[in-house]
Amino acid sequence: MRLIGSDKPVPAEPQLEVVPRSAHGISRNDISENALKVLYRLHKAGYEAYLVGGGVRDLLLRQQPKDFDIATNATPEQIRKLFRNCRLVGRRFRLAHILFGRDIIEVATLRGHHDAGNAKIAKQDDAGRLLRDNVYGSIDEDAERRDFTVNGLYYDISDYSVRDYFGGMDDIKAKRLRLIGDPQTRYREDPVRMIRAVRFATKLGFSIDKATAAPIHKMAPMMADIPAARLFEESLKLLMSGKGQENFHMLREFGLWEPMFPLQESLLKRDEDGKVMRLMEAMLANTDDRVNADKPVTPAFLYAALLWYVVEDLANAKLKKGMAPYDAITAAAGEAISKQCKTISLPRRFTTPAQEIWQLQGRLDKRSGARAFKMFEHPRFRAAYDFLLLRAEAEQDEELLELARWWTTFNDADDHSRRMMVRSLGNDGNRRRRRRPRRKPNAKPAQQ
Repeated sequence: MRLIGSDKPVPAEPQLEVVPRSAHGISRNDISENALKVLYRLHKAGYEAYLVGGGVRDLLLRQQPKDFDIATNATPEQIRKLFRNCRLVGRRFRLAHILFGRDIIEVATLRGHHDAGNAKIAKQDDAGRLLRDNVYGSIDEDAERRDFTVNGLYYDISDYSVRDYFGGMDDIKAKRLRLIGDPQTRYREDPVRMIRAVRFATKLGFSIDKATAAPIHKMAPMMADIPAARLFEESLKLLMSGKGQENFHMLREFGLWEPMFPLQESLLKRDEDGKVMRLMEAMLANTDDRVNADKPVTPAFLYAALLWYVVEDLANAKLKKGMAPYDAITAAAGEAISKQCKTISLPRRFTTPAQEIWQLQGRLDKRSGARAFKMFEHPRFRAAYDFLLLRAEAEQDEELLELARWWTTFNDADDHSRRMMVRSLGNDGNRRRRRRPRRKPNAKPAQQ
């Protein structure tokens, strides 16, 4: 983790610096056509219109922005009157979404300072966390409400300049991540800013300013107050962005991992043979490689790996009580998911395939007869097989490694070769012996 101090602290008050078009590298050719349509229409209607946040930051860094967010002094209701393809969303933050097919341009009204006397538009809890925030204001006030200086830059469509209030341009040049305002106050307002600091640092290759980093470890337990549904989305941004492995280690350094993943952290702390850590690193490295190669990834596989040893521990406890293996893994899966959902809410569309991946691990070693072919045709075979490879890599168990090699050969072979492989297993393929049906009590013996 790289930390860096700054000789030039963030200004306590906004200090506007206007960077003209000739002095920055943002081109309208790199801005979404739909975003430009929204900017121009707002400007033509007499409103202020700015491209803001990560879009401006990424354009200045010569990166392709994922989103193009817009800020304006028009209220959400005025925006809706201006755009027929508009819908208003959000309670905590009221936003306008302008729909262009699947492309959504998010438009926010410039934020102002809180009015403590009106709980309908602004409200904080006792810890200082924002529960409602629909106070509108000027661009100067809005800049103070932004989280990091590099996200507090505004591209003005009226003259194509960049408006910088807190030294964001200097921080982009220095590759430095700094919070606007007092770090402790800003983290209390929204503890998610702590994990956003980690995510932006790894995504951008920036160092975190020492003053920004200093309170995080002490304030990390506040993450437990964040709604579980919101943390699910944040976990995907952290672990499925192509920087998952790096984020995982930095989250643990700051103490942010445990409030989100208490079950996994408990296992890591007593991971004597290192297999839990190896599986997590192997899974995250695999996910990073796929993301960076533009290959598909799914939260189901991610959470199947994150929860595997939790499920295994619970299942082993149930086996000791006499429960059948399939029933044990099924019951353990439901229990592990229920416990995880207390901190990070997992949608059923991802937990169901994760459960199937776990259940299939016990069937992969049953390969004799037609079983290998039935397994090979299972819709979740590929995911279960990939997970087997990760387990074998993590556990370094010879039987598991041999099973992984067998399925790799089977997967790559033609149909004839597959039949020969199954035939060569003989009686060693875990084929179940046929048993005579148990005679019912008081049943008459069969006639000789």
